[in-house]
Amino acid sequence: MSSQVTHYNVVSRYIHWFSAVVIVGMFAVGLWMTDLSYYSSWYQTAPHWHKSVGLLLAGLTVFRIVWKLVTVSPGVEGSKLERILAKIVHLFIYFDLFVLFASGYFISTEDGRGIDVFNWFTVPGAGALFEGQADLAGLIHLYAAWTLILVAVVHALAAFKHHFVNKDNTLRKMIGV
Repeated sequence: MSSQVTHYNVVSRYIHWFSAVVIVGMFAVGLWMTDLSYYSSWYQTAPHWHKSVGLLLAGLTVFRIVWKLVTVSPGVEGSKLERILAKIVHLFIYFDLFVLFASGYFISTEDGRGIDVFNWFTVPGAGALFEGQADLAGLIHLYAAWTLILVAVVHALAAFKHHFVNKDNTLRKMIGV
């Protein structure tokens, strides 16, 4: 946006890295949860934490988007094609996150119960809006999660390419150096 801004602000950087760690952790826990048996002590606890963290991440992501809209960010470096692809990938990441949030919500609330967020508050449930809601939402959630991880890997590889091959400031902007 402005050539005067050389780095992302501290709030943007912390949200970016915190979200990245949470997303990788949620992905790993999500895969692990699918193999839990009814008799596992984590059978009830892990999904509760996964839903709670997911809803808090959804709130943080909304805040992140608003923050991005009201603050100045440094320009994207690279060729015209790289700048266009970077914008598309960033928009896709946000879109995929909201697909994950919505599908997770539809999985969890098909039975009409709300989602308790760490027993601090409850997000009301929507109930069954269509036949087979939890199953379809579960498939969407799974594919969206894998897609997000794959796109995040490409995103990270692109940052490393800019840092080590192009030797530009793309990665430095997000680590604050």
